[in-house]
Amino acid sequence: MEKLYRQYKRLLLTLAYQMTGTWTDAEDAVQDVFLKVYDVIPAGLTEEPKAYLCKMVVNRCRDLYKSARKRRERYVGEWLPEPIPTSEDEPLDFIVRDELLSYATLVLLEKLSPAERAVFVLREALGIDYAGIADIIGKSEVNCRKLFSRAKGKMDIVEAEPVNAQTDREAWIRRFVTALEQDNTEQVISMLADDVVLISDGGGKVFAAVRPIAYRDAVSKFLFGSFHKSFRYEGGIQLEMSEINGQTGVIIRLEEQVDSVALIHTEGHSIRNIYIIRNPDKLKFFRH
Repeated sequence: MEKLYRQYKRLLLTLAYQMTGTWTDAEDAVQDVFLKVYDVIPAGLTEEPKAYLCKMVVNRCRDLYKSARKRRERYVGEWLPEPIPTSEDEPLDFIVRDELLSYATLVLLEKLSPAERAVFVLREALGIDYAGIADIIGKSEVNCRKLFSRAKGKMDIVEAEPVNAQTDREAWIRRFVTALEQDNTEQVISMLADDVVLISDGGGKVFAAVRPIAYRDAVSKFLFGSFHKSFRYEGGIQLEMSEINGQTGVIIRLEEQVDSVALIHTEGHSIRNIYIIRNPDKLKFFRH
């Protein structure tokens, strides 16, 4: 059992994290699965260990996700997935980086039913074929294809041209951050899409916009307003580029303490979404 745990832990945590959107629930799901099979090893575990463990984790995550959705109905303001650091020098080395969906996609997953979410994550993140997915979630291949198609429709996924390579994306985001630091309103506005949306998550514990902020003028005013307020802190504000959820993100520090994490989603050569996570419960990996 220890061998199986070491072999599949990273895969299962990556799956569970994207099924639930929180690292705590992901760890609980994987731990619960291995505790369940520790004493009595099912036949399926020895015959097809990867598929069997994925099936158990998906089922456990679906249960956790249903209860989490009820809690989120009482959540103060907008709820965003917990971000995770993924740069090579970070201690969080039990994630399969190549099997992570983008943060913007994680946000969109909240629109899906548990079954749709399971099919989408298994197909898009883990690359499992429909026969394998059908076995994992207990539905026919035809139904799995329908669930995947329905999920993409709900998420309104557009195959937009990216800002070329990751290095170009980093340079693009760096220019945006520099424009903010230099108080260059014109440059910031020019980089925002007309219908850009900013979502911030404070969880009722710190200040954050309780509703999404839409359109470039309103978003730019919010960004510069927040930036200018930081000047009252003696140590000022520091913006640090870092890899978060497999993409370029920004760690925001006030007086050298991590205040928030921002992820920027681009489509073409415009910024479509900005996600700012301020809830301290979701920043534990960035405050070590």
